[in-house]
Amino acid sequence: MTAVGLPAGRSAADAGSSAQVRPAATAPALLALPAALGLALVVLPVVALVVRAQWGTFVADVSSPAAVAALGLSLGTALTATAVCVVLGVPLAVVLARLHGWPADVLRALVTLPLVLPPVVGGLALLQLLGRRGLLGTALDAWFGVTVPFTTAAVVLAQVFVAMPFLVLGVEGALRTAGTRYDEVAAGLGAGRWTVLRRVTLPLVAPGLLSGAVLCFARALGEFGATALFAGNVPGVTQTMPLAVYSAFNGAGVSQGAAVALALVLVAAGVAVLLAARAWRPGRAS
Repeated sequence: MTAVGLPAGRSAADAGSSAQVRPAATAPALLALPAALGLALVVLPVVALVVRAQWGTFVADVSSPAAVAALGLSLGTALTATAVCVVLGVPLAVVLARLHGWPADVLRALVTLPLVLPPVVGGLALLQLLGRRGLLGTALDAWFGVTVPFTTAAVVLAQVFVAMPFLVLGVEGALRTAGTRYDEVAAGLGAGRWTVLRRVTLPLVAPGLLSGAVLCFARALGEFGATALFAGNVPGVTQTMPLAVYSAFNGAGVSQGAAVALALVLVAAGVAVLLAARAWRPGRAS
């Protein structure tokens, strides 16, 4: 028996399945050329770096003493900076996510400020704060004999300054998406605030936290401007991979072959980080 209102030979199930099929939305053809030019502008410089690399000496270049020192310092400081960002940034993100109105807007603008500041300006700001004649640096030097600029600690602080917004904004977005209903239910069942935070809130935003931490690590690994001004460029102490690449093309530090090898390591790390952040993104479709 044929369903009412359907052509003969077609069942209701067939009609329902065909009704759900929609043609895929396509971009206007006029956008193809500027889109291709934009992609080429992003991809071709990286392709040129890969093509012009001296692959026959790549292992020797990347394992040279200067390159190994820069690589080890970059990884160590970036991991330390990421840990500091997690310890300080997650509480900041929780506070930001629970605020509403103009206080939230003001706090978010302050947190986002390092993203829009030129990195060199960030380094200058850190120097004015923690330098020997800075607002806090004078007291640190006079009372405790502590000098922060041009040390490995300065590298970490510069990386934290530029990278923390990535983690804070990522976790805040995940918290706002998750909402507060589960927290309220747990509180209604008698859980304390710390228990709710540890057992409910943080597990809910774990993908956002992981994604933010990965992006934070990537930003810290590639930091150059603030580090150069606040920490200097001392091999083995403050010379990270970006600084080593810059020094090589100014006739100091490492060879140009090692610089290109380090640049390729940074590119590979960037690709891996983006893929990891994509995999951990909240709500990612499989």
